[in-house]
Amino acid sequence: MNGPMNSPFFVEVLASKDEVRHRHQVSALPIRIGRAYDNDFILDDPHTAAHHAIVEQGEDGSLHMRDLGSHNGIVHQGKRLPLISINGNTVVRLGHTNLRVRAADFQVADELADTTIHGWEGWPPALSGLAIIALLAALSTWLGDVSKFEAIRYLMAITYVLSGALVWSAVWAFANRLFGGHARFGRHLFITGCGMAAMEVWSLFSGTAAYALSLEELSRYGSHVMIAITAAMVYFHLGTINPRHPRRVAVTAIILGLLGSGLMLMMNFQRYGQAGDELYMSQILPPAIRLSADKPVDQFINEAKSLKDKVDADRTKTVSHDDQDADAPE
Repeated sequence: MNGPMNSPFFVEVLASKDEVRHRHQVSALPIRIGRAYDNDFILDDPHTAAHHAIVEQGEDGSLHMRDLGSHNGIVHQGKRLPLISINGNTVVRLGHTNLRVRAADFQVADELADTTIHGWEGWPPALSGLAIIALLAALSTWLGDVSKFEAIRYLMAITYVLSGALVWSAVWAFANRLFGGHARFGRHLFITGCGMAAMEVWSLFSGTAAYALSLEELSRYGSHVMIAITAAMVYFHLGTINPRHPRRVAVTAIILGLLGSGLMLMMNFQRYGQAGDELYMSQILPPAIRLSADKPVDQFINEAKSLKDKVDADRTKTVSHDDQDADAPE
């Protein structure tokens, strides 16, 4: 920024992400900065000197910040400098305080488009999320109920599921209040309900399709879809907290999803010795749902015999290794 600048000037104290925490107006140059009360801008920072730095205009018309012999100096981009030329975007650190100086003619960025749905706040999304979660809990209980109807079982299932959803949503609402300024508990509860609905739909679809069409991959690797749905929920939760950086939020959600899938594969190898979630398709549904052709009995017997031979061979290897260990001299 060259040439004369219009007064007044504004000294801004910044947070860690260059967000303005405090802004102070100074009518003219020079601007004296420090802890002493005779400064133009007073710093409440014990790591700054009584008279720490001064902002003045150079011969070329630009602004300069000069150290006044302080112990901790002026730090810019990790380097301590006795004198630095500054403009409206230069951030310096004095002690533990990040600040910048801007003139009245500093050109601000264009306003952001308001994509917030202001009508979708508070009770509407909260009640919608609660309704979705309660219906899912009741439906899941009804599908798995094989005994006489008892209302207490449904009430307990709804209570357990709602409690978990409320805790999950409350954690995100607390993070939203901490980093975004507003809790938006209703939105987070609605996101939770939609995510749980997607999980329930996938569980019903994958189980039915796997049984009907002999698509065992749907049941053996279904946990990875659940992880992907959870990552999508995290994406929308984080997007509610910080909607200004959708790419960062998307990358974070993708990384979390990949880490979750990787951990699931490692656990399956450790538990079953394979990548799948289960050794066989355990879900059995009514025969009318079965669409895939039945396998011949001879094929089933041959496959069972091959499996038995493999297990016997592994058992023989284990026994022989144990015998060798027992015969080894101590």
